[in-house]
Amino acid sequence: METGRLEAFTDGVIAIVITIMVLEMKLPEGSNIEALARSTPILLTYALSFTNVAIFWNNHHHMLQASDHVNGRVLWANMFLLFWLSLVPFVIRWMDETHFAPLPTASYGVVLVMSALGYLVLERELIACNGPESKLAQAVGSDMKATVSLSMYIAAIPLSWLHSWIAIAIYVLVALIWIAPDRRIEKVTSSSPPG
Repeated sequence: METGRLEAFTDGVIAIVITIMVLEMKLPEGSNIEALARSTPILLTYALSFTNVAIFWNNHHHMLQASDHVNGRVLWANMFLLFWLSLVPFVIRWMDETHFAPLPTASYGVVLVMSALGYLVLERELIACNGPESKLAQAVGSDMKATVSLSMYIAAIPLSWLHSWIAIAIYVLVALIWIAPDRRIEKVTSSSPPG
């Protein structure tokens, strides 16, 4: 089967995740600048989470553009990824309610680790479905960037107990690494002849 339906479903789920994230945010308690300032940590966490979800969506889009077919294994790998992304609103709300306590901050890292693993499993299943000579297989290679990012997420989890803001700084750093779309895939998809 072709990739269109999978892409449309994923787009819908991610749109819902982003909507829930913003709806779960509490309004500032007051109408002055101080009340807004007290909301700064959760606003920044929302911005980080929005960026992370957008990065997964953007790279998912590019990955499917480099794929021609999906099968049942790809569909389930995609559902695994979406399950973990759907937990982002829960963990950011928990972080806010507990004032960025270690366990909720570490849990945010667990959700990012599992989302990253889900993405990698999906990538591998798409390569298996489309073949070792597929555009995606050519573009991905060893995927060192994904491996380094996953290692950073894993390191951030225990560092949450040292200080939550160390873990959050690592989450921000990984997001900055991924903010630009994956050029490897763009290069392969733009250089292939139309057809």
